[in-house]
Amino acid sequence: MDNLTTVTLAKIIGAFFYYSPRSETVKPLIEALLHIDQLANWQNPELIHQQCQKLKVELTHQDLDYHFSLLFEGQGEMLAPPWGSVYLDQEKLLMGESQERYRAFLQQQGVMLSTGMNEPEDQFGLMLMAFALLLEKNQPQTANQLLNEHLFTWSTYYLNQLKQNQISPFYAALAVIAEQYLEMLQ
Repeated sequence: MDNLTTVTLAKIIGAFFYYSPRSETVKPLIEALLHIDQLANWQNPELIHQQCQKLKVELTHQDLDYHFSLLFEGQGEMLAPPWGSVYLDQEKLLMGESQERYRAFLQQQGVMLSTGMNEPEDQFGLMLMAFALLLEKNQPQTANQLLNEHLFTWSTYYLNQLKQNQISPFYAALAVIAEQYLEMLQ
């Protein structure tokens, strides 16, 4: 996979893991997501095509913003928290030691994530977007370090939980696509 494709996919997938599909930020990316099967030479193109079909159907679901809120912002107990520290730290809390190591890593690389919200940087979508940023800054070794030391350590478990969620087929399909993307990067 060439660098431009790698960056493009990371930005698209990362954005949909971070922003609600109805947000103004990702509205321009919807067509790209729905045709993401055509943007790369996927290892399992039929699987990705099937997920795109599911996304098309589910994108019209009127409760999609609510599903996003349940799965990514939290209302009660979260089925699949999108933050690495929940999976990596002994106490399973946000802002744990793994989050602090990741924050220090970003600072060492001069990467400042300014989302306008006070939240942990180890959110799955944000990490994909930081990966894309490092590649755009022509820092492939650092980008790979982000993947190997900070994202791959917990992403499989997280994506498996999200794929099995009973709340939203949209996000289950998105998790399959993200999983296939990360497998291509490994």
